[in-house]
Amino acid sequence: MNVSALWTALCVFMCGAAFACSGKKTENNTGRFANATLVRLSDLLSAGYKKGVRPVRDWRSSTTVSIDLMVYAILNVDEKNQVLTTYVWYRQQWTDEFLVWNPEEYDEVKQISMPTANVWIPDILINEFVDVGKSPDIPYVYVSHNGTVRNYKPIQVVTACSLNIYNFPFDVQNCSLTFQSWLHTTNDINISLIRTPEAVKNDKSVFMNQSEWELLHVLSKYKNFSVDQKEYYAEMKFHVVIRRRPLFYTVNLLLPSIFLMVMDIVGFYLPPDSGERVSFKITLLLGYSVFLIIVSDTLPATAIGTPLIGVYFVVCMALLVISLTETVLIVRLVHKQDLQSRVPQWVKHLVLEKATGLLCIRNKKFCSLLSQGSDLPLYKENNMNTVRCNHHNCEGSRDTGRSLGLGLTVRESAPPVMDSILQEITTIRQFIEKKDESREIAKEWLQVGYVLDVLLFRVYMLTVLAYSITLGTLWSVWQNA
Repeated sequence: MNVSALWTALCVFMCGAAFACSGKKTENNTGRFANATLVRLSDLLSAGYKKGVRPVRDWRSSTTVSIDLMVYAILNVDEKNQVLTTYVWYRQQWTDEFLVWNPEEYDEVKQISMPTANVWIPDILINEFVDVGKSPDIPYVYVSHNGTVRNYKPIQVVTACSLNIYNFPFDVQNCSLTFQSWLHTTNDINISLIRTPEAVKNDKSVFMNQSEWELLHVLSKYKNFSVDQKEYYAEMKFHVVIRRRPLFYTVNLLLPSIFLMVMDIVGFYLPPDSGERVSFKITLLLGYSVFLIIVSDTLPATAIGTPLIGVYFVVCMALLVISLTETVLIVRLVHKQDLQSRVPQWVKHLVLEKATGLLCIRNKKFCSLLSQGSDLPLYKENNMNTVRCNHHNCEGSRDTGRSLGLGLTVRESAPPVMDSILQEITTIRQFIEKKDESREIAKEWLQVGYVLDVLLFRVYMLTVLAYSITLGTLWSVWQNA
């Protein structure tokens, strides 16, 4: 009996001690969260909440998700793969009818942050997504007392974009970001803008404006579409319009090419009968080839087109080749070898008469060309005077001597040595006359070559000017468009 009473008393004591400990722990927890309004509010909002169900009391009403977009930076434009990488600030908000409370009952708390994993989130995606960017994870959303849920987060967007590089480096690109619910129709989820389209268009407040690309504007457009004409989906499309800053490419691509072309034009002022002109133009052609090799990695490349600046470089290379070819032909023309035929009469008529009048080339321009050469004409004149003197001295004996064909006569009794000397003089005179004739032919071809050189130079200048003015006008229009 005493043992039973003792055991009962021990059990009562142990239960009392356990209850006391439990009561103390409960008292401590109650004291820790006694004034935690946010904890009480969070418990209220989380109690019985189903995050997998669209938060409406009437299933017939749709949930309107208002979105907004602010472009922060243009990170990369990959022309080859047709990919645009941007960093945007994305905002979306909607009304959750199950996350409401009376602020007066919770110390005037009008909004609270809750984990994203604990609330319903609309499945709004970007259609043009091609890769997952390195976006920071924002684990919370803001919930207001009237049920408004705000989900703000930055996103690195890697999207496909149809890039047109024909106007490079004065190109303007228009890339779209299309936001829509991947699964829900307009009966369940509709999309609208937080701000007005005009405010979205002109907002550049957060854009980093020191990069290669300049943000012009962001256009927004709402659209309903259907795949099977039964269920309609809502989408909000943002058109991000950007323009490339061309200063870097102008300095490093266009100006060096222009300088080389100017030097090619200056090379025409070298004498046409000078071999240095050919060497000079060959050097320019080689330099331009090296320049194209260097800039080939800078030009954007696609499988469907070539930028106009690439065509410009090819045409400049072709003009340099044409200039070199023209120089080679002119040099070959003015360096005619001996025993060449005279300039045809029709060439003289067209080139030396018609072309000189058309090009306003005066005859004194030929003086420096025609005066070049040796003193053989003077030597010929002196020699002829000497022969005339000998002829007059021997005039009295013409009846008794024999003629040598030079206006000289020799007596029949002249010694063989004198006869041999006169024959040598005759040979020398024939050689001089032949050489003189060759010089006259060479001078005629030199005149033709000079006129053709001036003609081709002016045609070349007109071609380069017309080509440059056309490209400059196009690029100016594109730049100011």
